[in-house]
Amino acid sequence: MEKNTAEKLYEAFYMKVFSYVMTLARDQNDAMEITQETFFRAITTEREFRGESECYTWLCAIAKNLFIDEKRRHSKYEEVPLEDQPNTEKSIEMKMVDADSSIQIHKILHSMEEPYKEVFQLRVFGELSFSEIGSIFEKTETWARVTYHRARLKIKERMEKS
Repeated sequence: MEKNTAEKLYEAFYMKVFSYVMTLARDQNDAMEITQETFFRAITTEREFRGESECYTWLCAIAKNLFIDEKRRHSKYEEVPLEDQPNTEKSIEMKMVDADSSIQIHKILHSMEEPYKEVFQLRVFGELSFSEIGSIFEKTETWARVTYHRARLKIKERMEKS
């Protein structure tokens, strides 16, 4: 990739990719490292961007794969904390405003299975459209909508159980 093109790509998408990775990693240092590696791979790879999707979607796919690889490397050393969740009547999105509820929802998300976990995070924290989420997963916009709705139901159900 040409230096000028690489610089433009980096300037145009760094913060968006970083924000996306933050929704996955929830740690600034890890997110910065994965984002840097994402752009390094995008710029230095022999397989260039084919134009079949948006540049941002392509970069997010690289970032997602790097994040998954990183989690796999560290997964055997991590334990998943399981704590009871409070029962509440607010919508899930409104609970994100309250810090305590936000922590509880993050704990539920931490134990939630894929793809529900990631789709919910991309929609709520990453503020991505259903179309963009579908593109990242190489699925349709409808798939993203249904998966998000099911994730909300699962979170609500788990919060009501406690």
